[in-house]
Amino acid sequence: MSHDELDELFRASPAGPIPMGEGEGTVIFAPDTPVSDVAAKLVHLIAWKGKVFDPARGELRNEIGPTGAHAVRAKVYYAESWFDQKQAIILDYSKTSLLAHWIRDEIRLVVPGLYLGIVFWDGHKILNFALHFRV
Repeated sequence: MSHDELDELFRASPAGPIPMGEGEGTVIFAPDTPVSDVAAKLVHLIAWKGKVFDPARGELRNEIGPTGAHAVRAKVYYAESWFDQKQAIILDYSKTSLLAHWIRDEIRLVVPGLYLGIVFWDGHKILNFALHFRV
C-alpha cells in the first residue's frame, strides 16, 4: 500500500478493543517501494519484534532487540487521534520511558487480529506499523 492508502485505511478503521498479549510487529517503512520488505525484516531481526499488551494494567512493553526483551513501557488508553481527531488506542511513552518519551503511537483495528499503527515523534508522523495478534 502507498502512504495515502495506509492513511485512508487508518481513517476508515475503528479503534477496536485494546489488544491483550503479544502482537507481532512489522514496521512499514517506505511503503510501496522495493526497500519496504527488506527494511521491515531487518528491523524485526535486529531492533523491534512487537508489543506485549496488558489491558488490565493499561500498559504495554515493547519486544526489543534480537532476543525480544520486554522493555520500553507505554501507557495504553483511548483518546482522540492526532492524525484525524477520531478515537484511537494511544500508546503513550511520555511518562513511562526516558528512551522514548517523545514517541506516541496510535493504533486502530483493521480486521480481527490486525492493527494498523502510526508513530509520532515529537508530534510529527514518521511511519506506520502493523501488529498481528493470534485470534
